[in-house]
Formats: sequence, structure tokens, C-alpha cells
Amino acid sequence: MEIIAKQNNFLKGAAILGIAGIIVKILGAVYRIPIVNIIKDEGIGYYQTAYPFYSLLLTIATAGFPVAIAKLASEKRAVGDYKGAYKVFKVALLGLIIGGTLASLFVALGARTIVEKLKNPNAYYSLIALVPALFFVPIMSAFRGFFQGRQNMTPTAISQIAEQLSRVASGLFLTSYLLKYGIPIAAGGASFGGSVGGIVGGITIFIIFMMSRKEIHHEIENSIESKEYKVSNIVKDLLVISIPITLGSSIAPIMDAIDTTFVLNRLQAINYSEELANSLYGQLKGMAQTLINLPQVFSIAISMSLVPAIADAKARKRKTEINSIASSGIRMTLLIGLPCAFGLFVLAKPIIGLLYYKNTLETINSTGEILSYLSFGVITLTLVQCLTAILQGLGRVMVPVISLFIGAVVKVILTYVLTGIPSINIKGAAISTVAAYTIAALLDLMSLVRSSKIKLDFKNIFLKPLISSIVMAIIAKASFILLNNIIGQRLATILAVLIGVVLYFILLIITGSITTEDFKLLPKGDKIEKKLERFKIFK
Repeated sequence: MEIIAKQNNFLKGAAILGIAGIIVKILGAVYRIPIVNIIKDEGIGYYQTAYPFYSLLLTIATAGFPVAIAKLASEKRAVGDYKGAYKVFKVALLGLIIGGTLASLFVALGARTIVEKLKNPNAYYSLIALVPALFFVPIMSAFRGFFQGRQNMTPTAISQIAEQLSRVASGLFLTSYLLKYGIPIAAGGASFGGSVGGIVGGITIFIIFMMSRKEIHHEIENSIESKEYKVSNIVKDLLVISIPITLGSSIAPIMDAIDTTFVLNRLQAINYSEELANSLYGQLKGMAQTLINLPQVFSIAISMSLVPAIADAKARKRKTEINSIASSGIRMTLLIGLPCAFGLFVLAKPIIGLLYYKNTLETINSTGEILSYLSFGVITLTLVQCLTAILQGLGRVMVPVISLFIGAVVKVILTYVLTGIPSINIKGAAISTVAAYTIAALLDLMSLVRSSKIKLDFKNIFLKPLISSIVMAIIAKASFILLNNIIGQRLATILAVLIGVVLYFILLIITGSITTEDFKLLPKGDKIEKKLERFKIFK
């Protein structure tokens, strides 16, 4: 019963973060469309020059500390050392205040030089506007890591929504208001929305922390007597965990840089014009890959819940519990990743046509073809995120870093070779991305099974969701073909997707891929579970 309770805690945490992630993604989409309409291509160019540099600095400033805090705090709490868990948070908070201060000062003092080196001087306002975010976001991440270590995901979810709401509202207002002063300054207003979001998100989670102080102090007073966790040891343990995570987090941006560097050059090497090469690259990154990133809302939520849950079980030496939580994490990831991948594969062109209908038929067909290749990356990308979290929770933090590095090397080679073949061209970059994450996922999975002795139920975790996804994809495709001749492509696409979703859910019930336990994640889930059991819907 205790194992089931721990598993449900992890799944509920993942569900809370998943719902918050969906809201944040929707708000982000609502934000991006009007921003583009206000500042046009020119302004977005300034904004996009500043934002990747900000993201890189933020990764360095936070240095994987939120995951490290969650893991160490969870381990201390598992053995009743609540005092030690709180001390981890205090030390990490100080470190992140220092990191945020240094990062914000670096940009504040060097913004002009940075944008000149990037050969886009007008991006200065967009970059300088992100200075407050570089200070507040690392501090906010410390509080999020602390609450995640307590396996309480609600504060993180609330702060994420507060952060994004304030970012959207302030960003839209400032962009519109500052437009009269010129597009570069208006783009700075759009960027400053990120700073406002960081400040509001930080204040929100700090208020939640203050409201929880009584409970936290009560835990500390009832903490077991244990060997003092010295500050030097805390710093060492934080760095041991966070540095590999930082290295791993930097690999994805590096892989994007590989695409930027190689793809355009290789396409032009096979006689594509600069304009056409840019167009194809935009189809890959700006259109197709946007859809691939959406399922990550759920996989990231699952991953954030997995680290403290696995670390907690490991600290208490509960092998059966570790196996159960890891299996649930992989199962939930595949239940999401597999249908998304197969659905995008069979309906690639109709979905692109539905979302980007203002583009030419040639662009829609080309992007749809790219998406069909890229779609299978959903499975391996989400699986990599899940397996990385499990391995981090088990303390094997270097394994996913090495796996991703090997995948990145393969991507470099394949991108260079495949995009230089005229008949493959831009699709080579999509293929290389899928190959890179597939290799990383297989290496992580092998390490998990062999070294960590995790036993996975192949039939329930892999086979049943796979069969359900394939059947769903076939029916969805057939529905689209049939409806397309009757009601038109766009409406047929929407109905085919809805049919696929409903059918997939039914197939999961028939195959026993989901159980009544899974419904405990929902509001009033216990009542839903009892009703389903009464009607004997589940086996």
C-alpha cells in the first residue's frame, strides 16, 4: 500500500505540473502571435537575438541547482532529517542569489558589447530588458526545487502560471505602448515581459513559502538527530549533481547550433539559394519542430516529479518502490509520446495545412513531409527526458550526459552527410535529430536496466501502448481520407484528430494500459474510480 501511495504522489505531481504546463504553453502561443503582429519580422529578429543568449546564461546561473535541491532535500526528508533538507535549501538559495547577481551584472555591464559581437546592435534593448530576470529567476528556481523535494508540485505550478500571465500582460502592454519610440525599443518591451514574469513568479512562490513556514518549522523541530550536514559537504553534493545536469542541459542548444551552422551551409552547397535555404530551415525549426515540442509539456512534468520520488525511495533503500515509480514514469511517458508520434506521422500534412493555412500549398506539403520524419522524435525525446530524470534520481547523473553527447556526435555526422544529398536535403536534419535522441534513449535505457537492475514489464509498458497507437493512427488516417471528400480538409483534420483521441482512450481501456489507479490523478478521482469499477469498464 505504501508503494502505491508513493506512486500516486509522483503521478499526481506530474499531473499538476502537466496541467500548469498546458496553461503556460497556451498563454505563450497567445503571446507570440500578437507580438509578431506588432513588431513584425524586424522586432522578432531583435528579440530572438537576445533570448537564446539569455537562456544560455540562465542555464549557467541556475547550474542544475533546482534538480539538485529536489534530490538532496528529498533524500534527507526520507530518513527524517528535515533540518538537513532545509539547510540544503538555504545553502543553494545563497548560491543562486550569487549566480543570479553575477549573470545580471555581466549583461548589465556588457550588453552593448555583446550585441555588437552578435552583429545586431539594435538588440541592445531586448537584451538589457532581461537583466532583472537573470537575477530573480534563479532565486525562484531555488524555492521550486525545495518544494519539489517535498514532493509538493502545486507551488511550482502556481508560480509558473503567475509568471506566464504577468509576462503576457506586461509584454503585450509594453510592446504596444513603446512602439511609438521605435521597433528596437518596442522589442525591448517584449523582452521586459520576461523580467516582469520572473519577478511576479518569484514573489508568488515566496508568498507560498511564507505561508508554509509554520509547517516547515514544525518538521524541523521534529527532525531526527543525525550527523550535522556541513555546508562544505552540501556545496560539494550540490555541485556533483548540478554540474553534469548543466552540461546535459547545454547539449540541446548545442544541437540546435549544429543545425544552424550546418544546414544552411550544406543546402547552399547543393545549389539551393540563400533565400530557399532559409525558407526550408524555417519550415523545420519554426513550423514542424514547434509541434514536436508540445508533448514535452507532459514529459517535463513527469520528469520533474520523478527525481525527488526516485531519490526518496533510494534513500530509504526501497528497491521495489524505485522499480514501481520508474516503471510508472516510463509507462506514462510512452502513453503520451507514442500516440502523438504516430498521429503526427499519419496526419502530418493535414495538420500543417490546418495550422499554417495562409502559406502556399508547396510550403504546406514540404513542411508536412519534414514533420512526418520528425514525428518519431517525439517518442525518443520524451523518453530521454524521463530516463534522464530516473537516472538523476538514482545518482547516475553522468550517464544521460554521455548518452546525449554520443547522440549529438551522431547528429553532427548525419546532418552534414544527409543534408548534402539533394534528394534528402532539409529532411536530413530531421532524420539526424530523431537518430540522436533514439541513440541517447537506448543508451539510457540499457544503463537503467543493466546497472541499476530496474525490471520493466515489456508487455504493459511498451507493447500495449504501441499496439493502441498503431490502431489509432490507422483509423485516424482512414477517417481523414473518408471525411476529406465530404466536409473538406480542415474540418476533416479536426474530426480525424478527435476520433483518434477518443479511440486511443478506448483502446487503452480495452488493452488494460490504464487502470482505475490512474483516475486518482483527476479531481474527485476516487469517485470516478468507484463508478468505473461498478460498471466493470476496467479489467
